[in-house]
Amino acid sequence: MDDQTRIELEAAAFRALRHHLMEKRTDVQNIDMMNLTGFCRNCLSRWYQEAANERGIEMTKDEAREIYYGMPFDDWKAQNQTEASPDKQAAFKTAFAENVGDKS
Repeated sequence: MDDQTRIELEAAAFRALRHHLMEKRTDVQNIDMMNLTGFCRNCLSRWYQEAANERGIEMTKDEAREIYYGMPFDDWKAQNQTEASPDKQAAFKTAFAENVGDKS
């Protein structure tokens, strides 16, 4: 397989994952994803931002989130996210530290 085809397939897989998480499974909470998998929608938007920045495209965290979520992040949270229990919040702190570190 040539590099361009591989890139196109990887991009298609990313778009399918984004569609799945944003359209089909809005019920899945970011905190649950992070606690179970070590990444969430915010991580995907951060990876998008980091890829842009590496290519000399200036993009803030908020800009990347708006591109990924298709709306301002606060709007997404208000529409789709629920309050997490103290146990989930504690697990999140551990998962975040292990998988993201000191990045915000």
